[in-house]
This record gives sequence, structure tokens and C-alpha cells, in this order.
Amino acid sequence: MFKSAFASLIFFCLSFSGLKAQNTWKGFERVDFLFQEREARIIIPKKVASGNPWIWRARFPDWHTEADSILVAEGFHLVYINTDNKFGSPDAVKVWDDFYNFVSNKYALHKKVALMGVSRGGLFVYNWAKINPEKVACIYAEAPVCDFTSWPGGFGEGKGSAKDWEKLKTEYGFKSDEEAKNYKNNPIDNLDALANAKVPIMHMIGLEDKIVPPAENSLKLINRYIELGGIATAVPCTEGKQELEGHHFDIETPRYVADFIKYNALKHGKLNSELYHTIGDGLKNSHIKFKTSKKGRVAFLGGSITYNSGWRDSISNYLVKKFPETDFEFIAAGIPSMGTTPAAFRLTRDIKDLKSIDLLFEEAAVNDASNGRSSQEQTRALEGIIRHLKKENPSIDIILMHFVDPSKIKDYTNGTEPEVIQNHNIVAAHYNIPTINLAREVTERINNKEFTWEDDFKNLHPSPFGQGIYAHSLLKFLENAYNSHIDADDKIIAKNLPSILDPFAYEGGKLIDIKEAQLSKGWAINNAWSPSDDTGVRPNYHEVPMLISESSGSKLTLNFIGKAVGIAVAAGQDAGYIEYKIDNGAWQKLNLFAPWSASLHLPWYYTLSSELENKKHKLQIKIAETKDAKSNGNACRIRYFYINE
Repeated sequence: MFKSAFASLIFFCLSFSGLKAQNTWKGFERVDFLFQEREARIIIPKKVASGNPWIWRARFPDWHTEADSILVAEGFHLVYINTDNKFGSPDAVKVWDDFYNFVSNKYALHKKVALMGVSRGGLFVYNWAKINPEKVACIYAEAPVCDFTSWPGGFGEGKGSAKDWEKLKTEYGFKSDEEAKNYKNNPIDNLDALANAKVPIMHMIGLEDKIVPPAENSLKLINRYIELGGIATAVPCTEGKQELEGHHFDIETPRYVADFIKYNALKHGKLNSELYHTIGDGLKNSHIKFKTSKKGRVAFLGGSITYNSGWRDSISNYLVKKFPETDFEFIAAGIPSMGTTPAAFRLTRDIKDLKSIDLLFEEAAVNDASNGRSSQEQTRALEGIIRHLKKENPSIDIILMHFVDPSKIKDYTNGTEPEVIQNHNIVAAHYNIPTINLAREVTERINNKEFTWEDDFKNLHPSPFGQGIYAHSLLKFLENAYNSHIDADDKIIAKNLPSILDPFAYEGGKLIDIKEAQLSKGWAINNAWSPSDDTGVRPNYHEVPMLISESSGSKLTLNFIGKAVGIAVAAGQDAGYIEYKIDNGAWQKLNLFAPWSASLHLPWYYTLSSELENKKHKLQIKIAETKDAKSNGNACRIRYFYINE
């Protein structure tokens, strides 16, 4: 009696003061509180599953909790409110409506809940679910009461309970047995909306149950539900103890129960971005640098998705807020249309002082594929970038991102990883570089019906919504990395480079000034070239020096030392053919007219040779007489030469 009175006093004080009682439940945090003067509680998982899924127990919250504990351990919240002796009445449903709104909002729980009803708890879960099908992920019930004329009424094969029958009639406002027996909204009734919503249900039953006979309850409901097109399963529990005239029985497969709930609850939840992150060496070096030296240099290398504002700004803002005492410099080195090959050669031009870069974001999966770079070029260039950076600063942290486009969505939906992502991942894995596969994440979240490409993401250059999806995943990665503990004696560790995958990787990529070429008649440098045809341009490819010839047969020569050589050109609607040779090799033809040249003076990197001996070479180029049928000229406009030293 003393314990009961003491507990009542505690809850009275909690109600009066608005405080909560902190307890534990099987090692998890348990918060007890009052809601509308009713005892309530929530069990909080140690690590929340993606989407914040939850289970709602009706009645007997401490009975057969094996499946509950499995689910809490796997990230589910578990809630309960005491509506005892209300038998799922309209008044009980109103309490449940209010409690749903309160607890789901306060704890940011998923809008769809997994309901669990034991015995008379079936009255609560079904009566609430039938008018709230859009809020229910699934229903699990154990020996549930599905028709109160069976229990507690006892008007069938079951024994019933005269005392509880009187309580039920009072709760529902029935004046007589006949009025109660003619009631047409038991759980077995009006299941249409629930079945149409395809809410899955599963009942564990005891075949010898004489208190809540399955033939009058579970089997009757399940058969009706299936006839309405609903998804339903009945599991007879025949092993172990059968007590209380078969109404109490062992749950033989709690894992099966947990898996049923987990599958149906999580399929309605948002996917977890962490599933698409590969940690690699992590970001500990930059973490230590930002936290201890109070200085940080962060670079963003990529194409137009990096050049445009959006996710990149979110990253910069996050770092400034995360490390408020750190003086950051952010280097935006994204250039539209450019992938790993241009990046490997323009690296030192666009990111000054590589030795002091602490963190670099790199993306090229979209442009490497759409620009038609071969698998060899993709891996050769990416490896070159990584080795170049790590030679300059062995402690640099690098994050490789894979952005999305329609072709990647198609590949992933068909169960195939895009070739360009396979290639980039080979290099990332070899150097233990963290990766964030946004292409796969966006695809699977679209397929999970979280949003659409057409209405939400809209383009490979994402809408503001799409930029937010990118930022969310990237920030999740950074938050996980930078929330780790740093000890006072932790040191930045310089990492040794592993063996090279490709001996011709562009690790010595470098741009060469066009003034280094020896020119013959027909070639000239325009110090501030801009197009006169009103087509598009890219940054750093107009109002800048450009080496130009439109005269067939005109030649130039470049002497260089290196393993690779190429030209970076502005390939517009008048782009022509060139012929070139290296040393005493044969003349080869190259069409400079690129896929987008008709509407844009496109910056394009043409690698003329990439497997040379690392020694002195002579490149010769001349304007060919032939031209592409789609071109209206023979122009060659060279912004840079480039070599791999």
C-alpha cells in the first residue's frame, strides 16, 4: 500500500509541476510523465533509426516485451499511455488522437506508427487505426479482442467477464446488452479504409484460447480483412506453456515479430544518408587542424554543380559555425563542364599553395561520364589529383562525391553501379579516401517515394530542394566526423602514399602558357579574345589570352618534358580539325568540334598523348583542311597547353 501511495504521489507532483521522471528500461532511457492526467511513458533508443520510427503499445506494456526490446535496440522509440478500462471506446480514441499529436511532435517521430495490441489492447489499436489509416505503418496483435461481444460479453464460445462487461457498457454508454450487441464498430467491422490503405496486420494466436477464442476474434477479422484486399497474417503459437485457458502462451519467434514491424515501419521512413557514406581515413587531420591551429583552408574542386551556389555554401557556413574561433579560407575551384582530366592539370592554377590545403571536396562523376572520358582517363586523372595533393600535403583530408544525373538513376534502378562511379571508387578505395555516393542516395530516396526527380530535384544542376538534399547528406558526414573526441595530445598524421595504380596517372599535371609555343604564319595570340557570334562562354575562356588559327596548314611547335601532353581549347561553332604529331610519330587527326559546340565555346581538354617517356618531346600541330559537317569554320583556339611532368 505504501508503494502504491508513493507512486501516486510522484505522479501527482509530476502533473502539478510539469516535470518528468527519468528511469531506465532494459538499459534504455525511459521517461515517465503524465498526459491529460494519465500515466504515459516513452522508451528512447540509444541511436535512433532513420526516419524516427516508433511502436505504440496498447495495454499491458510489460507483457511479452522481447520484440519491443529488439526494436528499441535497433532504433525504435516505444510509447505507452494508460487508457485502462476504456476498452477502445470513442473517448479512448480521442485520448489517443491527442497523445499521437503530442508525442509525435515532441519527439519528431515518424507520421506512421507501428501499433501493438495485446488481448483487450486489440480494441484500442483497431478502433484508432480504422479512423487514422494514414498514420499507421502496421498492426501487431497478440490474442487480441476483435469483438467485445465475445470478450468481455461472453455471448459466444468464450467465457467472458461479467464485471468487465458492465464496465464496458458504462464506458460506451450502452443502456442494455442488446444495444451493446447491436453495436457496429467493433474491430471486426468497417475495415475498408484500413484494407484500402494496405496496412499490414499480423496476429499471434493460441488455438486453445478459451478467453478470446480466435474463431470469434482474430480469424474472423483476418478473413474479412483479406476479403477486402488487406494484407494479413495469423501465426498460431503451439509450443511452450499454454496458460490461463490458452490465452497466455509463449511467443515462439519474437525476431519474426520485430522483423515484421521493422520492415513495414522503415519502408515508410526516410533513408539514412549514412548508408551512402564510406568513411575511409576520415577527417581527423582537418579536425585537429581546425580545432587547434584556429586556421583552415578548404577547397572545392569540380564542375558546374560545384561552381554553382548551394551545397557548397552550406558546407562553408557549417564549418564556420562548427569552429567559430577558426579563420577559414574557402577556395571555389569549380568550373562548369570540367571533370577529372581538366582538374588534374589546372589544379595548381586554381588552388594556390596546395601545401596548406586542409580539406578538399572533389566531384566529377557527372562530367567524366557525360564528356565521354574513357575508364582509363577517369582513373588516371583522379589518381593523379589525389597523388598530387598528397605529395604537396601528406596530411590533407579529401572527400570524393558522386553526384546524380538521369543515367545514374537508370543504372541504379536497374541494379547496376554506373561505370564512372565504379572507376572512381577503385581509386578512392586504394587511397582510403572517404566517399559520399549522392547518386545512389538520390536514386534510392526517389524510389522510396520521398520526392521526385521531375517535381523536386528537377535537374542534374539541382533545384534549391536538390541542393538541400546534397547539403543534408554532406553535413551528416561532416557532423559525424567532427563530433568525435580530440585529445590534447592528438597529432596530425602524415599518410604515406601507397603504390601507384597507373604509372601514367596525372600526378604531375601542369598548365603551360601559350607563349611557350613557337608559331608559324597563321597563328597569333589574341590577348583578350571574346566570341563575336553571341554563343555562350565559360569563366576564364573569354576576355583572356587565346592562341588562335583559322588557316589551313598553319603550324606551331611546343617543346616540353613530360609523360603526357594536351591542349585546352575553346571549342565553339566554328571549331575545326587539327593534325598533330609528337616527336617522329605519324600525323594524327583530331576533330575539335565537341557535342555542345553549336551553342557554346566549350572549354575542352584534348589529351594528345598520355603514355610518353618522361623526357624531352616535341609537339607539332597544324590546322587541317577538313572540318566537321556541323561546324562553320576551321578554328583552333588554345587557352593552355598541358603536360604531366
